[in-house]
Amino acid sequence: MSTATLTKPAPEGQRSPRPALPESEGRIGLRANLRHIGALARRNALQIKQDPESMFDVLLMPIIFTLLFTFVFGGAVAGVGKQSDYVSYLVPGLMAMMGMNVSMAVGSGVNEDFRKGVMDRFRTMPIARSSVLIAKIVVEIGRMMVAFAILLVVGWIMGMEITTSPLAVLGAIGLSLLFGASLMWIFILIGLTVKTAQAVQGVAMLVLMPLQFGSSIMAKPDTMPGWLQTFTDYNPMSNLADAARGLFRTGLPIAHDVWMVLAWSVVITLVTAPVAIRKFRNKA
Repeated sequence: MSTATLTKPAPEGQRSPRPALPESEGRIGLRANLRHIGALARRNALQIKQDPESMFDVLLMPIIFTLLFTFVFGGAVAGVGKQSDYVSYLVPGLMAMMGMNVSMAVGSGVNEDFRKGVMDRFRTMPIARSSVLIAKIVVEIGRMMVAFAILLVVGWIMGMEITTSPLAVLGAIGLSLLFGASLMWIFILIGLTVKTAQAVQGVAMLVLMPLQFGSSIMAKPDTMPGWLQTFTDYNPMSNLADAARGLFRTGLPIAHDVWMVLAWSVVITLVTAPVAIRKFRNKA
């Protein structure tokens, strides 16, 4: 014999009260949040395994950019005699450039997931909204590390000189990863704002181009016009490139640039991460 639970209808003109959420859907603790991030990160990693072509950018960009800038622009831009000198100057700067380009993919991925309805499904699950976005950042940091590893190997083959310790090199990589992760929140916000993945790439390029080429990544600012040198001095990409060079080569000042990169990373994250999470939570 079965019993049925009768619910008294709400008075006319009033909404029926919502059923109470299960206890598991209440406030999510740190351990549960980390578990959700891990599960979602594995889901994103499996997507890459099923679509290996999505790794072409991090596998080929370091090789193409190093060869292109060294052999096509190296002599004219750098004005140095030895190829290894320019490679030693270029590769640390390209770490900043690689991080920014990889970060852009997060915005396109978030936008594409919303278009396919994947994000709508996540938003109905009893998980922290931030865990969905953080999981994407975790996977992109992994892709970024692959790009850095290939970049350093190519630079070493072409004669790049590192005169500091392995710990200093790891410090340069960590600084680049930290700044790249902070930029991902900007591109996530762009991906949540515009309508298509193509629009994300278009808007992102408007951000990328001035920051990358108006910096000390590929050439010393001494040869630039005065107004552009001023922009370069305040460009965080220049700070990151110069900090990485100081961590790769002894005798170069690094303290100011390292602190500037750390400050930029913290400010960008504190400003854009809450806005992106709120946008994600409220997005229809």
